Amino acid sequence: MKALLMKALVQPNPWEELRRHTKARIALGRAGASLPTDEVLRFGLAHAKARDAVHHPMDVQSLSQRIEAAGYRVLHARSNAPDRQTYLLRPDLGRRLHADSLPQLQQNQAKNQACTLTIVVADGLSAFAPENHALPLLQHLQQRIHVDWSNVPVVLATQARVAIGDEIGAALKADLVLVLIGERPGLSSPDSLGAYLTFQPKLGRMDSERNCVSNIHAAGMSYAQAAHKIGYLIQESLRRKYSGVELKDDSGELPWLDEGHKIDPASSSLNFRSV
Repeated sequence: MKALLMKALVQPNPWEELRRHTKARIALGRAGASLPTDEVLRFGLAHAKARDAVHHPMDVQSLSQRIEAAGYRVLHARSNAPDRQTYLLRPDLGRRLHADSLPQLQQNQAKNQACTLTIVVADGLSAFAPENHALPLLQHLQQRIHVDWSNVPVVLATQARVAIGDEIGAALKADLVLVLIGERPGLSSPDSLGAYLTFQPKLGRMDSERNCVSNIHAAGMSYAQAAHKIGYLIQESLRRKYSGVELKDDSGELPWLDEGHKIDPASSSLNFRSV
């Protein structure tokens, strides 16, 4: 009886129907001049998940084992930020490689030929994102992009910001670097992954020289759609010899001919090849 009475006190929002189409915090209703108790509790839980995402350390060992088991060549790097607290307070330190990481990458590159593409998997502001989504996205990219994947290094970078990919890509002499990084968590997406593409990476590249595909997670952009967009940008970046604001995403919607086709970066146009 008490529950029924409390429910009667909550004033429904006429926009309630819209909640079926979004995870955004809309149409929350009210109880007098306040939010209903269940919405206050949901907010507290969402906020706690966002805080946990920021401070959660990336499980490098587990992620490395899973990526290697899938057949990728894994390398490791870390930024100049010695711990999470410093990383959050000093973004500049997260953009630069630690002194120990650079020679290790250069030594590895000396043993292998220069690569077309280097992929950096970084914790960023949510380690949950790469832990949950990096490997599935890599596998979708491999299905769509025709490159020598045996020569595509996957670098796991900790306490890292997007710009760390510039130094990593330069050390490995890559034509392109793709940084898959945890985005700043929100109240509805604590594990959103972002993908940043930079042509001819080198120290000092500006953000305007990158392309970004963001909001990759279960309730956001799908792996297939993200791979479609990233594949198009990789192909066009290699063809036009630049990335950033001048390179527009004209990939359009995901074609119905999706599974079992690849994009050839050497082609001057979208070239879906059966495999």
